[in-house]
Amino acid sequence: MTYSGFTPMARIEVVVDGEHVPTVRDLLLAAGATGYTALPGVSGVGHHGPHHGRLLFNDRNSLSMIISVVAPDRVEAVVAGIRQLLDEHHGVVFVSETHVSRPD
Repeated sequence: MTYSGFTPMARIEVVVDGEHVPTVRDLLLAAGATGYTALPGVSGVGHHGPHHGRLLFNDRNSLSMIISVVAPDRVEAVVAGIRQLLDEHHGVVFVSETHVSRPD
């Protein structure tokens, strides 16, 4: 599907411990992302059980979600790096097609 005036991109959402946000951010920026949104204190239930969104002492002790968009041809590089991180730490990555009004 196409949308007039919009650019096709790939939306990448990553949920990791707050201490890993800088690693994910660096992977995204190295792949050409021009920005991202980090949401600290997210909560949910996954393979490792429930995670609560309240901050105990700082934003490194809770889960964070990082959301960004990259050009479709850059997804593999980002996902490869995130998979290496998730091989050693819990978290999840979602990739979906999206369309943005400003590709930069």
